[in-house]
Amino acid sequence: MTYSDFVLEKQEHIAIVTLNRPAKGNSWTQETYLEMEQIQEELHRDEDIRAVVFTGAGEKFFCAGADLSLLANLTPHWISQELSRYQNINTRWEHLSKPVIMAINGLTVGSGLELALTGDIRISSNRATFSINEVRLGLSPDMGGTQRLTRVVGPSQAKRLILTTDTIDAQEALRIGLVDLLVPPEKLMGEALDMARRIAAKPPIAVRLAKKAINLAVEANLSTGLLFEEVSSTFCMSTSDKQEAIQSLLEKREPTFTGR
Repeated sequence: MTYSDFVLEKQEHIAIVTLNRPAKGNSWTQETYLEMEQIQEELHRDEDIRAVVFTGAGEKFFCAGADLSLLANLTPHWISQELSRYQNINTRWEHLSKPVIMAINGLTVGSGLELALTGDIRISSNRATFSINEVRLGLSPDMGGTQRLTRVVGPSQAKRLILTTDTIDAQEALRIGLVDLLVPPEKLMGEALDMARRIAAKPPIAVRLAKKAINLAVEANLSTGLLFEEVSSTFCMSTSDKQEAIQSLLEKREPTFTGR
């Protein structure tokens, strides 16, 4: 399927999703998010895809947040009626059955940062910058920023970034745990794809359940998390991929996993 605001490529078991509005700073409109919802559904149903890399087109912007023309025309009625749908589209990346690597290639602003926070792993160019600037516009972050940023960097760092609207560089983002790895810009996609390939080479069911368990750890109590581990382990024990993993080790060969 062809998209207007995205380029979707598939390489072996990896999908590369590129937000493709570089002339607008890779900012998003309502139509952008509705397309992203379609992409998520396509990737969810494509059993051949085992990992996703998400990035922005060009060298300057990962995502500049909402298009200013969109912000100027929003109303309280629209927010009360529609915002939850757009929040849920962000959350879909977090809950997608395949791990999502955010390859952050440049300026990451406002709801662009809130989008980046939905990834399972964030790899950043060492020239990227980050800000969450809704307060400057008379708004409060509403695409998950107050919730996910707090979970990722802690409440005091989240307050520092949200209340001051300061811009931080990639080195500071790494220091506070906002991103996981820094690489030179020319190596960003290579590093992201290499990590995606390593994940895609693992048994898909085990990867999917491990992602779910880690997500659960953020929100649930320990007893609930341990119970999910027990159920997941019971299920994995019955898969052919588990048998293949053990057999390939015994036979000293590369495994072939089928997701079954």
